Amino acid sequence: MVFESIPPGARGFRLVYLAVALLGFLAASSAPTPLYHLYQQAWQFSAATLTLIFAVYALSLLAALLTVGSLSDYLGRRPLILAALLLEIGAMGLFIVADSVAWLLAARVLQGFATGMATSVLGAALLDTDRHQGPLVNSLAPLLGMACGALGTSLLVEYAAWPLRLAYWLLLGLFAVLTLLLLRLPESVSRQRGAWASLQPALSVPVQARRALWRMLPVDIAVWALGGFFLSLAPSLVRETTGSTSNLTGGALVAALTLSGAAAIFSLRQQPALRVLRLGTVLLASGVALILLALHSAALGLFFIATLVAGSGFGAGFLGALRSTLPLAEAHERAGLMSTFYVLSYLAFCLPALLAGFMVRHFGLIATSQVYALGLLALCLLAAFGLFGQRSAATCSA
Repeated sequence: MVFESIPPGARGFRLVYLAVALLGFLAASSAPTPLYHLYQQAWQFSAATLTLIFAVYALSLLAALLTVGSLSDYLGRRPLILAALLLEIGAMGLFIVADSVAWLLAARVLQGFATGMATSVLGAALLDTDRHQGPLVNSLAPLLGMACGALGTSLLVEYAAWPLRLAYWLLLGLFAVLTLLLLRLPESVSRQRGAWASLQPALSVPVQARRALWRMLPVDIAVWALGGFFLSLAPSLVRETTGSTSNLTGGALVAALTLSGAAAIFSLRQQPALRVLRLGTVLLASGVALILLALHSAALGLFFIATLVAGSGFGAGFLGALRSTLPLAEAHERAGLMSTFYVLSYLAFCLPALLAGFMVRHFGLIATSQVYALGLLALCLLAAFGLFGQRSAATCSA
């Protein structure tokens, strides 16, 4: 049961706390991206190992979503937020002491489980707090968080000491503060029976949301597959193609993708969901086509222009997918549907990138990236057939 009445003052604090927490978890998720080439130089591992390090994070996140993703519907939001924060603090500690690939893998596994738990419970808590602002914050915070994590780490690597550790110390401090502030966070869900049964891995999609889920799925897959590529192989691709050696390049590239996505979300937040999905499809396809052109021209500036266009499609597609499905769930179905949404999204986030990492060994990074881009274009074409065939936006509007 969701408590319907939260005092206005408590509601404001709650909304800010949940947004900052979600932003922090996603910032931590992208923090290692600008460091991958430094890890590679220090420990001499391949592109396949790099994508494995990336993929174990996403697979661990999926494991969390499939098991504890809806647990907060039964135990309450606060206990699950606390558990996620403590696990994330442990992950930051592993990153700080990491001196080999094995330590890095362990840190990413623990971080993935913490993030999976957090995205589900924080997303559901945001919807509890505000049915109108909740989907918008759920859309903006992850993108802004990834931008802060990637760009912030790049700046620390370029201009500060302890390049492989300072970002993790700062994030550890943030999560420690959030843990203390959790004492002030009012609970929004009463306990109910069924907690143990909810741990059985399952995907939960309410009947009323299934049609919308299938309609948005090709766009969502393309969006997250693009994100997975940018957080794993794109920085290496740009360095190899253009010859750039700046430590800022990788973080700036991820920030360009996510910030343009956040800008698209904010500017389109009042538009009907179907219209947003359509625009996201067009922008994503255009951006990927420009990425192919940048690959052939080896122009760093064109890479960033292409990323801005693709990022706008990333944001529009993400917002349209969220707004066309999540508001259709009832209160007791929100965490379960949120978990299912992220399970599908993170499968698209990690599996194509992992496959690409192994393809690099046989075909090279540039050829693999070209095939990857063509696959994204094919998904956009498939999405266009479904989305532009709709007669009205009314059935998809949130």
